[in-house]
Amino acid sequence: MGHHVTQDTQPSRVDEAAGQRLAKALSAESIDALIKDAKSAGTPLDGVDGLLNQMTKAVLERALQAELTDHLGYDAGDPAGRGTGNSRNGTSSKTVSTMNGPVELSVPRDRAGSFEPAIVPKRSRRIGNIDDMIVRI
Repeated sequence: MGHHVTQDTQPSRVDEAAGQRLAKALSAESIDALIKDAKSAGTPLDGVDGLLNQMTKAVLERALQAELTDHLGYDAGDPAGRGTGNSRNGTSSKTVSTMNGPVELSVPRDRAGSFEPAIVPKRSRRIGNIDDMIVRI
C-alpha cells in the first residue's frame, strides 16, 4: 500500500514543479498581455480559435520540433547534421483533437521518413502520451 501512496503523490510533485516553471516562464504580466492582446483582437480565450488553442498549438509544435531534434541527433542548421543521411524535410499539416477542440499542427518531417513523433503519433488524430515523450530542449 505504501508503494501506491508514492505513485499517487509523485505526479502532484511533478505537476507542482511544472506549474512553478510555467509561472516563471509566463509571469502575471505576460499572461495579462496575452489576454489583453486576445481581447483587443477579438480572440476568445477558449474555443477552436481561442487563445488556449493557440497556446496549445505553439507548445505542441515546439515539442514536435524538439522530438525531431532528438531523433536526428542535431539541431536545425547544425553542421553536425551534414552527411548523416537524414535531415529535416519541411512539415505536414495535421488536425488533432484536444480538450478545447481541434488544433491544426505543422508536424515536422525527416527526409528518411523514419521520424515517429510520440506526442502526436502518425495516423493518430489524438495527442499521444505526453509523459512518454522524449524532449531535449
